[in-house]
Amino acid sequence: MTSDLALPIDDEELAERLSRRMAEVERALFDHAVSPSPYVTEAARHLLSAGGKRFRPLLVLLAAEAGADPGCEGVLTAACVVEITHVGSLYHDDVMDEAALRRGADSANSRWDNHVAILTGDWLFAKSSELTARLGADAVSIQAATFTRLVEGQILEGVEPTGDPLQHYLDVVAGKTGSLIATSARYGARFSGTSPEVEEALTAYGEIVGSAFQLSDDILDIVSDSEESGKTPGTDLREGVPTLPVLMALASTDPADARLLELLRADLSDDALHAEALGLLREHPALDQARAYVVARAQEAKALLDVLPQGPVRTALEDFADVVAVRSS
Repeated sequence: MTSDLALPIDDEELAERLSRRMAEVERALFDHAVSPSPYVTEAARHLLSAGGKRFRPLLVLLAAEAGADPGCEGVLTAACVVEITHVGSLYHDDVMDEAALRRGADSANSRWDNHVAILTGDWLFAKSSELTARLGADAVSIQAATFTRLVEGQILEGVEPTGDPLQHYLDVVAGKTGSLIATSARYGARFSGTSPEVEEALTAYGEIVGSAFQLSDDILDIVSDSEESGKTPGTDLREGVPTLPVLMALASTDPADARLLELLRADLSDDALHAEALGLLREHPALDQARAYVVARAQEAKALLDVLPQGPVRTALEDFADVVAVRSS
């Protein structure tokens, strides 16, 4: 497995090829984030410079390997489109979350202010639109639909659900995370020249894996060891953020769960109450239910890859679906 790639790639030739292409994408990202104003350029490059796994553009490149022309200019442009769109959304997320840090660096709203952060996110969205226009009318339509879903997911995240809270949450995750990852796979397939059947299968794969990756984070928030993960366990729980295991636990009608349900509906800013809720949740069947849900989704994603021939590309995509499932255990 190549450690400098966000996806598990065991085939050395494929990994080396993708690493070269990712280096091209990296250079292009910074070239695109340039304004006549040095101030705007600095703000636009701020989160790009902070790094990140670049999972979305890598998925574009990997999906493109299923086509006849994976190294074409359209694939490179599409990889930049999805990453610039993603980074633009992070500027807005940090304002909404009042975050002070992003990827270990000051968030843009902390480095400057909310107005600069919001407008920089908008500027990056405009840049991604300019790049999408180079890919043709179909790509513009796909990007518009993707952006609609992404923003709707962000809006719905802060809206009280009127129906099933779990389904509401899954819809939020699909919009905020699944939609752009699905488009990453679609762009790679489309611009490298795969068949419509392969394109649709890889798009569906991206949607499922993208959502499952976020859901596995929900589980890790409960079970992680801070020394191993570098994260404080139960952060979402303390902040009252609804997540997959919490919502599954809240659906319980077992009288034995009364104390846990009481805590989950309470203010958990108190350390003792937070520790009690975290301990009870770690022992609750909802945690295994959440794991089983993520594993099932990963298997569903892998089944979609039957349209691809056996080989390193299919293996890499299957391995990533497995990683999503395992990291939630």
